[in-house]
Amino acid sequence: MPEPVLSVEGLSKHFGGLAAVSELSLDLAMGEVHAVIGPNGAGKTTLINLLSGDLMPSDGRVRYQGRDIAGLSADRIARLGIGRSYQKTNIFLDFTVFENCRLAAQARLGRLGGFVRPARRDGAVNERARQALALAGLEGRADAVAAALSHGEQRQLEIAMTLATSPRVLLLDEPLAGMGAEEAERMVALIRTLAIDHAVLLVEHDMDAVFSVAARLTVMVNGRVLESGTPADVRRSKAVQEAYLGEEALS
Repeated sequence: MPEPVLSVEGLSKHFGGLAAVSELSLDLAMGEVHAVIGPNGAGKTTLINLLSGDLMPSDGRVRYQGRDIAGLSADRIARLGIGRSYQKTNIFLDFTVFENCRLAAQARLGRLGGFVRPARRDGAVNERARQALALAGLEGRADAVAAALSHGEQRQLEIAMTLATSPRVLLLDEPLAGMGAEEAERMVALIRTLAIDHAVLLVEHDMDAVFSVAARLTVMVNGRVLESGTPADVRRSKAVQEAYLGEEALS
């Protein structure tokens, strides 16, 4: 396995007496997709919230490029190079596709003050936004209003906005949710492309997509790691078959 860019050691999050995540450890490496799967309530989104700074951990370490970032605020973690998407699309529907990306690029460069006219003349911000749209496959939709995009395109836009912050690590929370077969295929192809130059943590329920794109899998149940390894390892795991996927899902 390549050297990890992000390592999680003994990470836990308690809400009162409930352990949403308990003593979880995993590594993310550049150039590959690490998928996290499990039933509803397993703690997958809580894990992403902990890694992105949207939640404070109760215990454990999160090391990014050797630095312990556990407990840092979401904006500081984003500026360090960790970007995330959300289960529900988080975009500005009244803005154009390009304006959405430009705002994300401005946030990364710390240029949000008085953005309307100055932003249009900011070459670095505009170029970063254009590059993000091209990478996400939306360069031809730059002038479209976000509300007019299909569901799949809106999901692509959210990823483009994340890319505009120049992350090394991408935390993708159910990016295929609500998509038809054709849109899902495009998203899987996009994730595969993004993994070339990023470390990707993918939370997803579409098992066909997961097994087609992931180099490593971690299976969570009740906040804990049940199994972690290659897709072949997970397919062979009797514990995983019994707890989540079932014999037929792994065949």
